Amino acid sequence: MIDVNETLKSAEDKMSNGAKYLEEELARVRAGRANVAIVDGVRVNAYGESVPLNQVATVSIADARTITIRPWDRKQIADVEKGIMDSDVGITPENNGEMVILHLPQPTEERRKELVKQCNKIGEQTKVQIRNIRSEYKDKLKKAVKDGLSEDAGKDAENDLQKLHDKYIKNVEAILEAKHKEIMTV
Repeated sequence: MIDVNETLKSAEDKMSNGAKYLEEELARVRAGRANVAIVDGVRVNAYGESVPLNQVATVSIADARTITIRPWDRKQIADVEKGIMDSDVGITPENNGEMVILHLPQPTEERRKELVKQCNKIGEQTKVQIRNIRSEYKDKLKKAVKDGLSEDAGKDAENDLQKLHDKYIKNVEAILEAKHKEIMTV
């Protein structure tokens, strides 16, 4: 026999993780403002291994449109530049001999609309993930009713599951709305 509260808690944890994933993915979307999350996915060849950029350099924000990357070992500047060029960041790095500089261009109206579509796509994937979690746990609850859980407890648990689903779908929509506002603000 399953514990209904544990089951709902598990479902909520998974839905919460989906919302966190969305926030992390949207942080990587370049909205015209400098954000160190833009280079989170960059990998650099250092000492014969491919490592995350933040393990070989200090990444900081100089101003609203500039990210500076200062490698701990100056010999690695070329590797850092190559890592940025090979990644999906989409910004050409500059090198002043001591650090790599990324200047973020002001996005055009068309580019902003593309970014909003990209965010919507990521948001829709997250919503689908949350719906799949709801479906998975709904099936578990139905199986528990067959295995001896009272029908009333099963229906109450399904209602609670639906409320969790609605809460996280609204959360996803709020996160998307905030990102849209950030992208469309000139």
